[in-house]
Amino acid sequence: MINFSAISNSALLGRALRLPLKLVPDGAAVPILQGPLKGKRWIAGSATHGCWLGSYESAKQEKMSSILRPGMVCWDVGANVGFYTLLFAELVGSTGRVFAFEPLDRNVDRLRQHVKINGYSNVQIFPSALGNFVGEVAFDPGPGASMGHVAAAGSINVPCTTPDTLIAACEAEPPDVIKIDVEGAEVDVLRGARQLLKSRPAIFLATHGTFAHRQSIELLLASGYEVSALDGGLPDHTDELVALPPGGFRS
Repeated sequence: MINFSAISNSALLGRALRLPLKLVPDGAAVPILQGPLKGKRWIAGSATHGCWLGSYESAKQEKMSSILRPGMVCWDVGANVGFYTLLFAELVGSTGRVFAFEPLDRNVDRLRQHVKINGYSNVQIFPSALGNFVGEVAFDPGPGASMGHVAAAGSINVPCTTPDTLIAACEAEPPDVIKIDVEGAEVDVLRGARQLLKSRPAIFLATHGTFAHRQSIELLLASGYEVSALDGGLPDHTDELVALPPGGFRS
Protein backbone atom coordinates (compact mmCIF):
# COMPACT_ATOMS: atom_id res chain seq x y z
CA MET A 1 0.00 0.00 0.00
CA ILE A 2 1.33 3.44 -0.94
CA ASN A 3 0.93 5.66 2.10
CA PHE A 4 0.18 9.01 0.47
CA SER A 5 -0.81 10.40 3.85
CA ALA A 6 2.73 9.95 5.17
CA ILE A 7 4.27 12.20 2.51
CA SER A 8 4.71 15.62 4.09
CA ASN A 9 2.89 18.57 2.57
CA SER A 10 6.00 20.65 3.24
CA ALA A 11 8.01 18.56 0.79
CA LEU A 12 7.95 19.31 -2.94
CA LEU A 13 6.72 15.80 -3.73
CA GLY A 14 3.95 16.10 -1.16
CA ARG A 15 2.74 19.40 -2.61
CA ALA A 16 2.90 18.06 -6.16
CA LEU A 17 0.90 14.95 -5.26
CA ARG A 18 -1.77 17.01 -3.53
CA LEU A 19 -2.36 19.49 -6.35
CA PRO A 20 -4.79 17.26 -8.29
CA LEU A 21 -6.83 16.69 -5.12
CA LYS A 22 -8.07 20.27 -5.36
CA LEU A 23 -9.88 19.33 -8.56
CA VAL A 24 -12.03 16.71 -6.84
CA PRO A 25 -15.37 18.39 -5.99
CA ASP A 26 -16.76 17.97 -2.49
CA GLY A 27 -19.74 15.65 -2.53
CA ALA A 28 -18.52 13.54 -5.44
CA ALA A 29 -18.63 9.79 -4.84
CA VAL A 30 -15.15 8.63 -5.82
CA PRO A 31 -13.65 5.13 -5.82
CA ILE A 32 -11.29 4.17 -3.02
CA LEU A 33 -7.99 3.52 -4.76
CA GLN A 34 -6.24 0.90 -2.64
CA GLY A 35 -6.36 -1.19 0.50
CA PRO A 36 -9.09 -3.55 1.73
CA LEU A 37 -11.77 -1.09 0.55
CA LYS A 38 -10.38 -0.73 -2.98
CA GLY A 39 -13.20 -0.10 -5.44
CA LYS A 40 -15.71 0.96 -2.80
CA ARG A 41 -17.02 4.52 -2.92
CA TRP A 42 -16.25 7.48 -0.70
CA ILE A 43 -17.84 10.92 -0.69
CA ALA A 44 -15.08 13.47 -1.29
CA GLY A 45 -14.89 16.22 1.30
CA SER A 46 -16.29 14.01 4.07
CA ALA A 47 -12.88 13.68 5.68
CA THR A 48 -9.22 13.68 4.71
CA HIS A 49 -8.44 12.70 1.11
CA GLY A 50 -6.46 9.81 2.58
CA CYS A 51 -9.75 7.95 3.03
CA TRP A 52 -10.50 7.60 -0.68
CA LEU A 53 -6.80 7.35 -1.55
CA GLY A 54 -6.94 4.28 0.71
CA SER A 55 -3.92 5.31 2.77
CA TYR A 56 -5.73 6.69 5.80
CA GLU A 57 -4.12 5.28 8.98
CA SER A 58 -2.64 2.50 6.88
CA ALA A 59 -0.89 0.77 9.79
CA LYS A 60 -4.18 0.50 11.67
CA GLN A 61 -5.95 -0.81 8.57
CA GLU A 62 -3.30 -3.50 8.17
CA LYS A 63 -3.46 -4.54 11.83
CA MET A 64 -7.25 -4.75 11.75
CA SER A 65 -7.13 -6.75 8.53
CA SER A 66 -4.84 -9.28 10.21
CA ILE A 67 -7.37 -9.85 13.00
CA LEU A 68 -10.82 -9.55 11.47
CA ARG A 69 -12.50 -12.55 9.88
CA PRO A 70 -15.85 -13.19 8.17
CA GLY A 71 -18.66 -13.66 10.65
CA MET A 72 -17.21 -11.48 13.40
CA VAL A 73 -19.07 -8.74 15.25
CA CYS A 74 -17.39 -5.32 15.35
CA TRP A 75 -18.20 -2.07 17.11
CA ASP A 76 -17.07 1.27 15.70
CA VAL A 77 -17.29 3.69 18.64
CA GLY A 78 -16.85 7.25 17.43
CA ALA A 79 -17.64 6.22 13.87
CA ASN A 80 -17.43 9.76 12.51
CA VAL A 81 -18.39 9.57 8.79
CA GLY A 82 -17.68 5.87 8.54
CA PHE A 83 -14.26 4.90 7.21
CA TYR A 84 -13.77 2.15 9.79
CA THR A 85 -17.42 1.20 9.66
CA LEU A 86 -16.94 0.42 5.96
CA LEU A 87 -13.67 -1.40 6.64
CA PHE A 88 -15.33 -3.56 9.27
CA ALA A 89 -18.35 -4.23 7.06
CA GLU A 90 -16.09 -5.37 4.25
CA LEU A 91 -13.84 -7.58 6.38
CA VAL A 92 -16.56 -9.38 8.37
CA GLY A 93 -18.68 -9.97 5.28
CA SER A 94 -22.38 -10.70 5.02
CA THR A 95 -22.25 -13.19 7.90
CA GLY A 96 -20.77 -10.62 10.27
CA ARG A 97 -22.27 -7.58 11.96
CA VAL A 98 -21.09 -4.01 12.49
CA PHE A 99 -22.51 -1.62 15.08
CA ALA A 100 -21.51 2.00 14.52
CA PHE A 101 -21.91 4.70 17.19
CA GLU A 102 -21.81 8.39 16.29
CA PRO A 103 -23.69 11.18 18.11
CA LEU A 104 -23.27 14.14 15.76
CA ASP A 105 -26.13 14.49 13.24
CA ARG A 106 -24.01 15.82 10.35
CA ASN A 107 -21.65 12.87 10.69
CA VAL A 108 -24.49 10.36 11.04
CA ASP A 109 -25.99 11.60 7.78
CA ARG A 110 -22.74 11.07 5.90
CA LEU A 111 -22.14 7.75 7.68
CA ARG A 112 -25.51 6.51 6.46
CA GLN A 113 -24.74 7.69 2.93
CA HIS A 114 -21.44 5.81 2.90
CA VAL A 115 -23.09 2.60 4.07
CA LYS A 116 -25.90 2.98 1.53
CA ILE A 117 -23.83 3.77 -1.57
CA ASN A 118 -21.62 0.75 -0.87
CA GLY A 119 -24.57 -1.59 -0.41
CA TYR A 120 -23.68 -2.89 3.06
CA SER A 121 -26.60 -4.57 4.80
CA ASN A 122 -24.60 -5.77 7.80
CA VAL A 123 -24.32 -2.37 9.52
CA GLN A 124 -26.53 -0.93 12.26
CA ILE A 125 -26.03 2.73 13.15
CA PHE A 126 -26.71 4.18 16.60
CA PRO A 127 -26.95 8.02 16.57
CA SER A 128 -25.62 8.12 20.12
CA ALA A 129 -22.53 8.57 22.22
CA LEU A 130 -21.25 5.74 24.38
CA GLY A 131 -20.11 6.44 27.92
CA ASN A 132 -20.62 5.36 31.52
CA PHE A 133 -24.26 6.41 32.03
CA VAL A 134 -27.61 6.46 30.25
CA GLY A 135 -29.16 9.83 29.43
CA GLU A 136 -27.92 12.93 27.62
CA VAL A 137 -24.47 14.48 27.56
CA ALA A 138 -23.23 17.92 26.52
CA PHE A 139 -21.33 17.81 23.23
CA ASP A 140 -19.12 20.29 21.38
CA PRO A 141 -19.52 19.74 17.61
CA GLY A 142 -16.08 21.24 16.93
CA PRO A 143 -14.99 23.03 13.77
CA GLY A 144 -14.65 19.88 11.67
CA ALA A 145 -16.19 16.44 11.23
CA SER A 146 -13.52 14.68 13.29
CA MET A 147 -13.30 17.21 16.14
CA GLY A 148 -16.61 16.78 17.96
CA HIS A 149 -16.31 15.69 21.58
CA VAL A 150 -18.11 15.35 24.87
CA ALA A 151 -17.58 18.59 26.82
CA ALA A 152 -19.24 20.16 29.85
CA ALA A 153 -19.57 23.43 27.95
CA GLY A 154 -20.82 21.78 24.76
CA SER A 155 -23.43 23.68 22.77
CA ILE A 156 -25.72 20.70 22.12
CA ASN A 157 -26.95 17.67 24.00
CA VAL A 158 -26.73 14.19 22.51
CA PRO A 159 -28.06 10.84 23.70
CA CYS A 160 -25.65 8.63 25.61
CA THR A 161 -25.76 5.02 26.72
CA THR A 162 -23.32 2.38 27.92
CA PRO A 163 -22.01 -0.68 26.10
CA ASP A 164 -23.15 -2.92 28.95
CA THR A 165 -26.69 -1.48 28.79
CA LEU A 166 -26.97 -2.17 25.06
CA ILE A 167 -25.83 -5.75 25.42
CA ALA A 168 -28.05 -6.44 28.45
CA ALA A 169 -31.04 -5.12 26.48
CA CYS A 170 -30.06 -7.21 23.43
CA GLU A 171 -29.90 -4.04 21.33
CA ALA A 172 -26.38 -4.86 20.12
CA GLU A 173 -24.42 -8.08 19.93
CA PRO A 174 -21.25 -8.48 22.03
CA PRO A 175 -18.28 -7.58 19.83
CA ASP A 176 -15.21 -9.56 18.87
CA VAL A 177 -13.41 -6.33 17.96
CA ILE A 178 -13.95 -2.72 19.08
CA LYS A 179 -12.48 0.48 17.68
CA ILE A 180 -12.76 3.46 20.04
CA ASP A 181 -11.91 7.00 18.95
CA VAL A 182 -13.95 9.47 20.98
CA GLU A 183 -11.76 12.55 21.38
CA GLY A 184 -11.07 12.29 25.12
CA ALA A 185 -14.06 10.29 26.41
CA GLU A 186 -12.36 6.92 26.01
CA VAL A 187 -12.13 6.24 29.76
CA ASP A 188 -15.89 6.76 30.12
CA VAL A 189 -16.56 4.30 27.30
CA LEU A 190 -14.35 1.69 28.96
CA ARG A 191 -15.97 2.27 32.36
CA GLY A 192 -19.37 1.73 30.79
CA ALA A 193 -18.15 -1.58 29.36
CA ARG A 194 -16.90 -3.37 32.48
CA GLN A 195 -19.06 -6.44 31.88
CA LEU A 196 -18.28 -6.45 28.18
CA LEU A 197 -14.53 -6.35 28.84
CA LYS A 198 -14.78 -9.66 30.70
CA SER A 199 -15.29 -11.36 27.33
CA ARG A 200 -11.97 -9.83 26.14
CA PRO A 201 -12.75 -8.43 22.68
CA ALA A 202 -9.77 -7.02 20.82
CA ILE A 203 -9.67 -3.23 21.26
CA PHE A 204 -8.18 -0.57 19.02
CA LEU A 205 -8.05 2.57 21.14
CA ALA A 206 -7.01 6.09 20.19
CA THR A 207 -6.30 8.16 23.30
CA HIS A 208 -6.47 11.94 23.58
CA GLY A 209 -4.37 13.53 26.29
CA THR A 210 -1.95 12.25 28.91
CA PHE A 211 -4.58 11.67 31.60
CA ALA A 212 -6.95 9.71 29.36
CA HIS A 213 -4.01 7.69 28.03
CA ARG A 214 -2.78 6.70 31.46
CA GLN A 215 -6.25 5.98 32.85
CA SER A 216 -7.20 3.88 29.83
CA ILE A 217 -4.10 1.72 30.12
CA GLU A 218 -4.64 1.22 33.85
CA LEU A 219 -8.26 0.21 33.34
CA LEU A 220 -7.40 -2.22 30.54
CA LEU A 221 -4.59 -3.82 32.52
CA ALA A 222 -6.91 -4.20 35.52
CA SER A 223 -9.41 -5.90 33.18
CA GLY A 224 -6.84 -8.54 32.23
CA TYR A 225 -5.62 -7.16 28.92
CA GLU A 226 -2.16 -6.91 27.44
CA VAL A 227 -1.72 -3.39 26.07
CA SER A 228 0.77 -2.33 23.41
CA ALA A 229 1.34 0.34 20.82
CA LEU A 230 -0.23 -0.30 17.43
CA ASP A 231 3.19 -1.37 16.11
CA GLY A 232 3.61 -3.85 18.96
CA GLY A 233 5.96 -1.71 21.02
CA LEU A 234 5.50 -0.21 24.47
CA PRO A 235 2.34 1.88 24.91
CA ASP A 236 3.97 4.79 26.72
CA HIS A 237 4.76 7.12 23.83
CA THR A 238 1.88 6.63 21.41
CA ASP A 239 -1.78 7.56 21.24
CA GLU A 240 -2.70 4.45 19.24
CA LEU A 241 -3.14 1.40 21.46
CA VAL A 242 -4.09 -2.21 20.90
CA ALA A 243 -5.47 -4.22 23.81
CA LEU A 244 -5.57 -8.00 23.47
CA PRO A 245 -6.30 -10.92 25.79
CA PRO A 246 -3.26 -12.60 27.36
CA GLY A 247 -1.54 -14.70 24.72
CA GLY A 248 -3.03 -12.68 21.87
CA PHE A 249 -6.31 -12.64 19.99
CA ARG A 250 -7.69 -15.91 18.74
CA SER A 251 -9.89 -15.40 15.71
